Amino acid sequence: MAALSAKTIQNAFLAQHHPRTRHGTRYPSDFCSLKTRSMRSFQECRLAVADSSAKWLNTTSTPWTSFDRQAVSCNAAQGGSVVSYAGKVDFLKLQNGSDIRGVAVAGVEGEPVNLTEPVTEAIAVAFAAWLLNKKEADGLRRLRISVGHDSRISAHKLQNAVTHGITAAGHDILQFGLASTPAMFNSTLTEDEKNHLPVDGGIMITASHLPYNRNDDNQKEREDASRGVVTNVDYMSIYASDLVQAVRKSAGGKEEPLDGLHIVVDAGNGAGGFFVDKVLKPLGAVTTGSQFLEPDGLFPNHIPNPEDKTAMMAITQAVLDNKADLGIIFDTDVDRSAAVDSSGHELNRNRLIALMAAIVLEEHPGTTVVTDSVTSDGLTVFIENKLGGKHHRFKRGYKNVIDEAIRLNSVGEESHLAMETSGHGALKENHWLDDGAYLMVKLLNKLAAARTLGSSIGSKVLTDLVDGLEEAAVTVEIRLKIDQNHADLKGGSFRDYGEAVLRHLENAIAKDSDLHKAPKNYEGVRVSGYGGWFLLRLSLHDPVLPLNIEAQSKDDAIKLGLAVLAAVSEFSALDVTALSKFVRQ
Repeated sequence: MAALSAKTIQNAFLAQHHPRTRHGTRYPSDFCSLKTRSMRSFQECRLAVADSSAKWLNTTSTPWTSFDRQAVSCNAAQGGSVVSYAGKVDFLKLQNGSDIRGVAVAGVEGEPVNLTEPVTEAIAVAFAAWLLNKKEADGLRRLRISVGHDSRISAHKLQNAVTHGITAAGHDILQFGLASTPAMFNSTLTEDEKNHLPVDGGIMITASHLPYNRNDDNQKEREDASRGVVTNVDYMSIYASDLVQAVRKSAGGKEEPLDGLHIVVDAGNGAGGFFVDKVLKPLGAVTTGSQFLEPDGLFPNHIPNPEDKTAMMAITQAVLDNKADLGIIFDTDVDRSAAVDSSGHELNRNRLIALMAAIVLEEHPGTTVVTDSVTSDGLTVFIENKLGGKHHRFKRGYKNVIDEAIRLNSVGEESHLAMETSGHGALKENHWLDDGAYLMVKLLNKLAAARTLGSSIGSKVLTDLVDGLEEAAVTVEIRLKIDQNHADLKGGSFRDYGEAVLRHLENAIAKDSDLHKAPKNYEGVRVSGYGGWFLLRLSLHDPVLPLNIEAQSKDDAIKLGLAVLAAVSEFSALDVTALSKFVRQ
């Protein structure tokens, strides 16, 4: 697998300071929408932006994305040869759903660098131009924009490019240095005049959990951007202080509500190490045994990913070795998280959603919990039958899940929690930001409240909340790849081909009395049978049909796999090798 080194996220999260709101949140619907009409060269785009930014933005036509969280994500992956000249840049190819993705570091054959410093600078300038255009209605002519990064090896050079572009355009930059993605969002909200907050917009450079390939020389800060002012701000301390106050508030104002609790953190050498010194220690927790807190873009220990088996084994072992009450693990930019209880049981995926649902439904009885499409049938039973809530299973993609929760509120259906099995989780009380640190604070609130009452059961107070969650004995994900060069596509798109596969499967299932299509489903084909279920769906961006199967035994899982294989095997452009191997076990 080709390793990736940098996923640049441009969080154009705009806090407009006026009363107009949408969907019950405090944020308006206006959004930075970078657009491209043609494959113009970088030079042409750069000059157009510099001379007449609004004109450039208004003459383009393809929106990148727009949603209520008001963020543009810009992902930079590790890659191979450098684009030899900027004229080769096709800005449309940087669009990937709600992301702006590009290859930022050389090293992988066949993946030429297309998110260079000039291109990054152009994107930053375009964002500032768009933002200025939106703010000028209020008489604002000079912007303050925050920029932060995770531990990626390409982070500094891209940060410098962003800084150079925006300051050259006459706007000010607040450099936060190592930061989390949720903190960047929050910098548009924080009221702190001393530290020049709130900002008008923020840019985060990150690659989430994606691995590196090779190192890259960082460049020095450019000295020629004299029109705008660059200020260094320790924003992570400000952000962490708010988290600490939230836990103290839940414990009735007690200064050290976690006193005596042993909590270990695995930051995976990403940006989450702050949680130990800036959150847990001020709350009185014992943190010995915490690991991989120092940022290191080479990720020498494990991939910082709460879904990764090696990563979860690492934090589980740390809990057991240190006899800790709780373990916490973050992904690189801390927008996802998971936990481990004192006995070594993982609290991630369906379990973490169940735990958060239990906490939220105590606070908001009967509320709707929105999740992605691959959550289990057992989770539905748990939320609806035990907790008395409503489970709204929607589509994959944290943006889809969050937007759906916001939409439900707008039409009168109360929802306070939106979560993906990946560990992305957003709460209405936290402005619908997917913040891994805030999710863990919700767990700490429960622990702190229990300690205030004199409880000494540690994380058992959390484990008890998910008691009764039915879990499948067998859980499988198999990816069926579509060969885009196969003659069977007949020149069509992989998406059209994938949709044809799904329609055929749906028709085949209707003829099988042992299988039953889900009565309400928003993505792919979801079917129950043989005491389990499967979901075949089309990937959001890639020529792949992921197949998820859950069952109470391997035999039952194989029966479900055979049903899918029988229906899709006639599609010769679909690689069913992995599925065939699974059903032969």
